[in-house]
Order: sequence, then structure tokens, then C-alpha cells
Amino acid sequence: MAIDNSIGFPIVDLSDSLKSDSACQEIAIKLRKICHEVGFFIVKNHGIEPEIIEQAFSYSQRFFELPLEQKRLIDKRKSPFFRGWEGEGSEYTNNQPDIREQIDLWSEHPPVQTAHVNPFYLHLLGPNQWLPEEILPGFKSCVSQYIEQMSQLGDQLMSLLALGLDLPAEYFEDHFGTERMSLTKLIRYPETPAGAFGVNAHHDTGFLTILNPGDTPGLEIELADGSWVPVPIIEDTFIINLGEMLQAMSGNYYIATTHRVNTTQPRLSIGYFHGPSLETSINRLPMAQHFIDAVSASPRHRNAGFMAPIQETESGVSAMQGKLQASTYGEQMWNYFCRSYPDNAKKFYPHLVD
Repeated sequence: MAIDNSIGFPIVDLSDSLKSDSACQEIAIKLRKICHEVGFFIVKNHGIEPEIIEQAFSYSQRFFELPLEQKRLIDKRKSPFFRGWEGEGSEYTNNQPDIREQIDLWSEHPPVQTAHVNPFYLHLLGPNQWLPEEILPGFKSCVSQYIEQMSQLGDQLMSLLALGLDLPAEYFEDHFGTERMSLTKLIRYPETPAGAFGVNAHHDTGFLTILNPGDTPGLEIELADGSWVPVPIIEDTFIINLGEMLQAMSGNYYIATTHRVNTTQPRLSIGYFHGPSLETSINRLPMAQHFIDAVSASPRHRNAGFMAPIQETESGVSAMQGKLQASTYGEQMWNYFCRSYPDNAKKFYPHLVD
């Protein structure tokens, strides 16, 4: 599916999927084509109340306007669970610093209370850091409500993606486990400096991303021919893209699309990254042979790679042509944290980091 930028990106009306079983199947087939050929699409009529979105952006703006000493109360460097606030240049994407300020909020679970955690990636289970209520009253409840709505939308989309692969609609629901680990990022981008990016070119690590880009352009995706295309801002829609885990599980039939941010003015966005329990296997799904044959027949899909760690890029491997480094979601997330926050990983887990 070629993208004609004068027309826009693939747009999917999710209300159509609720009309009947046959309409739902039609949407699933449409999504299958989009996710095989593009990996990015826009959804409208998603069912999320505008007030919930507006309030989340309002609180996000108010947080980023707080004095630095108040934001530092939830500094990510204090968290062994890699959660909290961080300033510009703190996260590394594609081995380069990102020019953005953000808060990372993961699904909350009790931390594992044992000295020797097995498997090791269960260290990632834990609480978020929240500001004292008196500093920003209502912030936690508002953002938590937004996250819950995103989780429900994520389940709906994953159901359609399962149907598109001729799997039962509840396939991912049944296999994602109970201790889900999804991420929500509240992000503030300043104007992108020359020679840098708000977030560098990358694939998303997880399964499915639901992005509200706000009112300001800046997001770009890379097409199959290597060209970069700006993603349009369309009111009351979400941008959806697939992550490396779904690419791996679909045997490269579904594609994780490379994207980046380059903005000429300050920009707010909220990203939600839908994920399963950490123990979830990322081995290939039980797919019909015709999907496997389609990948084999396409050099683009057959050779689709994954984000390469610095050891691979230093040896000459292209940034998006690395090999998959994990067999479970937890291993993949651990690799992401070690790659993106090497100092935090060494601080809290020196015995697990080379």
C-alpha cells in the first residue's frame, strides 16, 4: 500500500468494526494489508471521550511547566524500575541522545521481594513515581484514567490484528497474561536543534503503539524506498504503529516501521505502548502457511531487522538490521532499558550489566 502524502495515511474507522461480525472481519483484513505493507495507520471513531484526552494534555502541560526542583522529586534516576521524569538528552535511542523531556509510567505491580530474582527481568516490576498530590492535584487520577482507556483500545486493536492473521479474536488476550507491562510516555519536545532529533530514528520495542501527537507536527516515518514522510495531524484521531515484538511474533509478516521526530516548534504528545506480561514468549505465532510464504517471497519482509545494540552498530551492522536479542518480552524490555538508560542499569543492576 503506497502512501500518497497529498491524500494522507491509511485511516481506519473503528466504529465500523462494531456493526457486525462481517464488518469486523472486513476491518481486520484491511488492517492486515496496512500492517503488512506500511505498519502505520490512523484510527478515528475510537470511542475515547475528548474530555479525557484534553485533560491528560492539560495535566501534561502543567507538569512540564513546574519548577525543576519539583519535577526532580520523581527523577527516573531514583527508580530501579526505570520510571519517572527525565530531562532532555537523558534517553538514548538508536545510540543517540533524544532531545525531549518526558515522564515514563509503566503498569504498576508489587516489586519482587527477593534477593535473587528469576528470571532476572522481573526486576522491572514495581511502582511508578508520582508527585505529591498537593503539588499537582488530580494529576495521578487523570493520567491513570487515560491509561485505562488506552489499554482498552489496545486490546481492541490487538483483537483485530489477530483476526487478520486468521487467529481467534481473543488470541492475544489469552496469551498476554495477567501482569501486563504497558508504558505511557508524557512527552515535551523543544524545537529540534540542527543536527539532532527529538527522538532519533527507531522502531518501537513492544507490540503496538497508540500515539496522540497533539496539535503540532513533527513525527516522520521512513517508507520502504528510504524516503521520510511527515505524519499529518488529524483532529480526534490516534496514530497507530507496530513494534518489534509483533514483527517477531508474526514472522516479519507485520512490519515495525522506522520513525523519528523533528519539530520546528515546541510539541506535546502522549504515547501509549501496549504490552503483555514479561514472561510472554515472542516466538512466531501459529500462522497459516500462506503468511509464511508471503514473507519468504518478499526481500523487504524476509530481511526485516531489529534495532541493533551499540556492539552491533560498531561492528558495521545497520541501525535497523540487528538480530532479535530475546525470546521473551521481558528479555526484550531489559535489553531496551540497558540500551536506552545504561547509567541507570549499571547503578541498580551492576551484577547484570556487562
